Order: sequence, then structure tokens, then C-alpha cells
Amino acid sequence: MEKYLDILEIAIYGSAVALILIGLYGALTKKSLIKIVLGLSIMDSGIHLMMIALGYLKGGTAPIFSKGFENSADQMVDPIPQALVLTAIVIGFGVTAVALSLVIRLYRHHDTLRIDEIKNLKW
Repeated sequence: MEKYLDILEIAIYGSAVALILIGLYGALTKKSLIKIVLGLSIMDSGIHLMMIALGYLKGGTAPIFSKGFENSADQMVDPIPQALVLTAIVIGFGVTAVALSLVIRLYRHHDTLRIDEIKNLKW
């Protein structure tokens, strides 16, 4: 069972790194503003997954202090990364929504979503 958990941890960390790299690739190499915003959103999801994976404690329990639970603090999972990631998901959703609304405004003004054509336009 312990070998399975090690493989699972490697898969989760690998998935997080893969999401971060895919998002970074999309944000740096694509010319469409929609693809850039989606790349940043994918990278954000990878960072969230990495933060949750780092806060995981193998064999840990929920941090509940009551009569039925005699667990020590060493066996409890830290709830701080989970709370931070939940907050970061909401903030990331808001930032993505604002970025996409700016993309819509740029499209209505310039009739293109290609970043190189918008940069070549003169004001």
C-alpha cells in the first residue's frame, strides 16, 4: 500500500508540474489573447494542485479536536494550504473573468485578437 502512495504522490506532483509547464508554454508562445489567458489559467490550476499536494500528510486526519478524536497534532493535516488554495481559486476566477472582458474590449476596438497585430497598431 505504501508503494502505491509513493506512485500516487509522484503522479500528482508530475501532473502539477505538467500543468504549470503547459500553461507557461501557452502564455509565452501563443499569439492569440484568448490562448494567452487560457494558458495563464491552466498554469494557475497547476499551482493550486501543487499547493494542495505540498500540504498533504500521508496517513493524516482532519484537524478536528473533539472527544471522539484522540489524535495528536502530528497526525493532522494542515488546513492552511487548503484555505489558501480555495481563496486563490476564487481570486483566479475573478482575474480570468476580468482578463477575458479586457480581451473582448480589445477585440471590439481593434477587430483582432492577435497580440502582434495589436502591438503594431499606431495610436
